[in-house]
Amino acid sequence: MISVSRICAFLVPASLLLVGAAAAAAGRVAITITNNGPDDVFVTVHDVNAHPHTKVLAAQRINGFASVPISVTANAAGAGHVSWTAATADPNVHKCGHGNKSALVNDNSVHVYAHSNCPVRAHHQVSVN
Repeated sequence: MISVSRICAFLVPASLLLVGAAAAAAGRVAITITNNGPDDVFVTVHDVNAHPHTKVLAAQRINGFASVPISVTANAAGAGHVSWTAATADPNVHKCGHGNKSALVNDNSVHVYAHSNCPVRAHHQVSVN
């Protein structure tokens, strides 16, 4: 019969490895927010893994086809999760976009865009900030 001390001798180191892996995975994930179009846009990005959800970008102007590096909170599996909104920077063009991207790992890109019609009020709220 296996003694309790032998079981403990196996389980304690194994559990410490799991805790260490979870702690390492719960760090940060470096990603890039990329404007997927030719027009400048104002982009707001929320870190969905952070509790409470936090703004990583707040109405950040991103030029056409340009990128902005950010880092977000990793979940227990080591993956990031963001939600985003975008509005065109040109006050004469009222286009918006939004999205949600999960399972993000280091060096992933999140492509943002403002291709859909949006209310004038929503556009002005984003561009004023």
